[in-house]
Amino acid sequence: MSDTVLVTGASGYIGSHIVANLLSRGRVVRAALRNPEDPERVDHLKALPIADGGALEIVKMDLFNQKEVNSAVNNCTDVIHAAASLYVGKMDAQKDVVDPSIIGTRNICDAIDLTSTVKRLVHTSSTAAIRPTNYEDGVCFTADSWADDATVENNAYGLAKAGAEKLVRKWHSERKGNKLRLVTIHPCVVFGPPMSKRHLSGSLGYIEALIKRSVPMSLPVHINIVDVRDVAEAHVRALTKGKNCGRYLIVGGDMWMKDVADILRVAYPKRKWAKGVLPYPLCLIISFFHPKISVKWARTHLRHHCTYDATPAMNEMGMEYRNPKEAIIDSIPPILTNNWA
Repeated sequence: MSDTVLVTGASGYIGSHIVANLLSRGRVVRAALRNPEDPERVDHLKALPIADGGALEIVKMDLFNQKEVNSAVNNCTDVIHAAASLYVGKMDAQKDVVDPSIIGTRNICDAIDLTSTVKRLVHTSSTAAIRPTNYEDGVCFTADSWADDATVENNAYGLAKAGAEKLVRKWHSERKGNKLRLVTIHPCVVFGPPMSKRHLSGSLGYIEALIKRSVPMSLPVHINIVDVRDVAEAHVRALTKGKNCGRYLIVGGDMWMKDVADILRVAYPKRKWAKGVLPYPLCLIISFFHPKISVKWARTHLRHHCTYDATPAMNEMGMEYRNPKEAIIDSIPPILTNNWA
């Protein structure tokens, strides 16, 4: 039996790049996604180049369907669990964000317990599982930190990612005769080339808004940035490199949102980009009426900043990070070429 890597959330932004990375190395990949009949989810995967020895199998898997999860995991030697839901707008935070993460991860663990073939599990977490909702301005977080104050109301995504990671770590620590390798990967805000229009629904939404000029001025928001290709590389390396049970922050650098617009203005001078920064008092007023930004979020995050120590992944997995400027600039061509924005 050839070593087969299962990638959950394979049609997602990070998942697609993980699949591409594995196929470029000649790995046999089982790409699991909820709707394999949707062209926006599968066409870009089918078009990926495959190195000698590699192969791509696309399977249907709903994380809430234990039979489908069991079938996807069966006979795989490696599992990269990259499936996740982002909190966007007026979604039901518990149903649409927290439950898929917690229940889906539990179902993956149960499926692994049913087979003796899985040797390695890489779980996609996030810096959202690291950073508390309330933190001191300017702090640098390490892998020792947890978002323990996250709730459904104040930080649904952080609650989902921290909860799922705690679940998988508890499960791993309690397994009898445990020889399974476990590593969790914690990317920050991810930029870089999208492969499908649906990839713009997450962190690239800000880039899309800049292209559409729906953001005339930048918000006073500080962001930590990593290239999606580096995130994929970290997942693949984690299969064999780094410490067992390691938590690895994957962060390429940080800047303010205004800096993102300034970088794009220089790279694409013929297009119009946001200029200046929206004053903080005006941001608070807008947050009263904005469908995606709450007053509480604005008061907590605007004008505040933090950083993350990503050196353990460099020292223990040999990671090298692209400059965030490269990630930002390389996000644009696929969007413009395909008229996705």
